[in-house]
Amino acid sequence: MNKKDYAFGISAGLLIGLLALPVLKAVKSLLYAKYALAIVPLFLILTPLGLAILYFISKKIAVVWQIGKFGVIGVLNTLVDWGVLASLTFLFRNYFQTESTDLVFFGITFYSIYKATSFIVANTNSYYWNKYWTFAAIAVKKTHAQFLQFFVVSLVGFLINVVIASYVFKSISPAGGLNLDQWGIIGAAIGSIAGLAWNFVGYKFVVFKEA
Repeated sequence: MNKKDYAFGISAGLLIGLLALPVLKAVKSLLYAKYALAIVPLFLILTPLGLAILYFISKKIAVVWQIGKFGVIGVLNTLVDWGVLASLTFLFRNYFQTESTDLVFFGITFYSIYKATSFIVANTNSYYWNKYWTFAAIAVKKTHAQFLQFFVVSLVGFLINVVIASYVFKSISPAGGLNLDQWGIIGAAIGSIAGLAWNFVGYKFVVFKEA
């Protein structure tokens, strides 16, 4: 584990902690109020520490190291997705209030726009982290075709993610007494899982496939 890995690990931990804040605020405001100050330091320490442990294990099982980095980026990108989604919700909510307290700017009409925006930001973030860290040894040997392949695979993942998240949010009533903020994150989670499964297969066997 070299200096670059530590730098990437610390940077990822910082971003994960920062992006976890708006997500936690949307999902559980009481926990946010109680633990907000501890979230960033916690991930700032645990992320590089976890990577160091995985690197040690990878001396026996080499693939663990790449899986570990991919996992960290997966968590980061999920939080980029959810964090941007939640941030847009809080940022614009007061500007588009309706008479119904349930149909604020986070509501049904604008949710797909929020979700599409958050996914595009997360997807761009994903490309650079995977290219220059997770698959760096392979990625540098590729041509510009890799960039096109990445975004073709990601475009399909984007459609899967947004369609499924929007369907869950618009067509399924919130369960367990969840409010619209919480149900929006649930929709994002289900969309992210489906999109992530597709992206993993595409990245592994097409975009960053070893020659």
